[in-house]
Amino acid sequence: MNSMSRKSFLASDTGKPYAVGPMSALFKTDTAETNGVSEYWLEANTQGPETRSQNDGDVFYVLGGVMSFLIGEEWIDAPKTSLVFVPASVSHVFENRGSVRAGILNFSSSENFGKYMPDTLEWYKENSPGKPGC
Repeated sequence: MNSMSRKSFLASDTGKPYAVGPMSALFKTDTAETNGVSEYWLEANTQGPETRSQNDGDVFYVLGGVMSFLIGEEWIDAPKTSLVFVPASVSHVFENRGSVRAGILNFSSSENFGKYMPDTLEWYKENSPGKPGC
C-alpha cells in the first residue's frame, strides 16, 4: 500500500524492495500523490546507477556512511546526516567510495518516479558497474 492519503506512517521495511548485487533499493512511495521516496544502500566501494538528469530536482539525505555525488561536473563527499540538493535538469550520480556500507534516502519530485526507477535498476543489473570512479 503506497497511498499516503490512506496511510501516514510507513514502517522501516515498507515498500517495493529491489536488490542488485552490491546495491539495494527500497521504493518507499512511487505514486503521483507522493512522487517518489526511495532508500538506497551501497556496499563499500560500489558505483550507483547510471548518470541521469531529470526535469525535476532531487533531494538526498545520507543515512549512513559517506556517499559521493557527482553533480554536474563536481564531486561532493556527503557524510551521514548530510542533505544534498540536485537542481532540475542537472546530471547527477552517486556512489560509495568508502570502506563501509553507505545509504541514502532520495526524495524525487518527478511524477514519473515509479515508471523510470525499475528501468534504472535493470540497467544497473545488466551493466555490472565496477568500482567507484571507473
